[in-house]
Amino acid sequence: MDPFIVKAIQLLLSLSLLIVLHELGHFIPAKIFKTRVEKFFLFFDVKFALFKKKIGGTVYGIGWLPLGGYVKISGMIDESMDKEQMAKPPEPWEFRSKPAWQRLIIMLGGVTVNLVLGFLIYMMIIFVWGTNYVGPDEMPEGFAIAEEFKQFGFEDGDRVLQVNGQEFENSLDINRHLFMRDVKSITVLHPNGQEETVQIPEGIGSEMFEKGIMQPFIPIQKPVVDSVLAEQTAALAGLKKGDSIISVNNQKIGYWHEIRAITDENKNKEIEIVYKRGDDIKSSLVTPDDDGILGFSVMRDFEVKQKKYGFAESIKEGFDYGYWTLKDYIYQFKYVFTEKGATQLGGFGAIGGMFPDTWDWKGFWGTTALISIILAVMNLLPIPALDGGHVVFLLYEMVTGRTPNEKFMEVAQLIGFFILIALVLFANGNDIYRWLFE
Repeated sequence: MDPFIVKAIQLLLSLSLLIVLHELGHFIPAKIFKTRVEKFFLFFDVKFALFKKKIGGTVYGIGWLPLGGYVKISGMIDESMDKEQMAKPPEPWEFRSKPAWQRLIIMLGGVTVNLVLGFLIYMMIIFVWGTNYVGPDEMPEGFAIAEEFKQFGFEDGDRVLQVNGQEFENSLDINRHLFMRDVKSITVLHPNGQEETVQIPEGIGSEMFEKGIMQPFIPIQKPVVDSVLAEQTAALAGLKKGDSIISVNNQKIGYWHEIRAITDENKNKEIEIVYKRGDDIKSSLVTPDDDGILGFSVMRDFEVKQKKYGFAESIKEGFDYGYWTLKDYIYQFKYVFTEKGATQLGGFGAIGGMFPDTWDWKGFWGTTALISIILAVMNLLPIPALDGGHVVFLLYEMVTGRTPNEKFMEVAQLIGFFILIALVLFANGNDIYRWLFE
């Protein structure tokens, strides 16, 4: 099956699950507090719905616009902008008639479900599949080091032993830790057998982001093609799994990182790749994209080990993994508010690209857990029309004892709605631009 279709199916299934559970997070406490829920919809039913059925006092349905979902709660200023209902005297079953603390619980329900779900999925993944890791002993060739990092004392062939004085289990995580965590020192084993603790400058993550050095540590591997991404430049040039790269732009190639050094210097420029396929020598012209990417990965020369966990252990490990995933996502959020970060925002195309090319349950659930945590953080942003906007107004009411004016709430909701639409258009516009021109 085409990778695009596989990703699209996974995206639709994942979002449907997350949206329904998120809205249940609002629906259940609303029912507990005897608040009337008029609608419960997966996707938006603008003008018409694909399916709807009234059960009790609630209309359940599926809309045609897959941009989210919603529950319509009586007596609440939300995206429905039902001014007629709000003009009537409050009824006991309405949202606005409930105590502020009950309304706060209702509004936080969706975010809470997303966070708990993300953590539970990680626990399940670790219990079922365990964790994979590559230690220094499994990487005898070590890492190829970016030139900008050699000034700190790193050398090609280094193997990572410790980070901040603690043993570092998975060497392949080193780039992510440098980018998003407070790494002060890295202890490495140099190719000559000597250990050295290298001090890391403060703010190294920001420097990596600004200079585009997102992988300063690249595993040293032979240049044999493993997987080729469909519709990417390498695939269009005819490269296939098993091809062994001989030279790039007349420069002899011995290891994968040597290819990356050349493509980084020739972004958006046509280069020649000579490779061996069976007993034949072939050549192709390819053009690296803006990031120096050709669209293929290489076969691993190192051993990936697996660690299994019991039920109780998987709960702790899954919680830790969810905690660090949440913390890392919040930390990297600061890059969004830079000029470069804004251009890297992505919409549904970028989210779909996070899923595996072929159906893989571990990959599907791992991506779903990450998206669930992302949705929790995004929904807590203090933007009117999002849960976070409602929470801000409720906290204001609880602190001051004054309810915000309904007219003000209507205007704020409208402004928030337009902000959201602008963000959705901008993010998906970035996806379209990258698809067309990169």
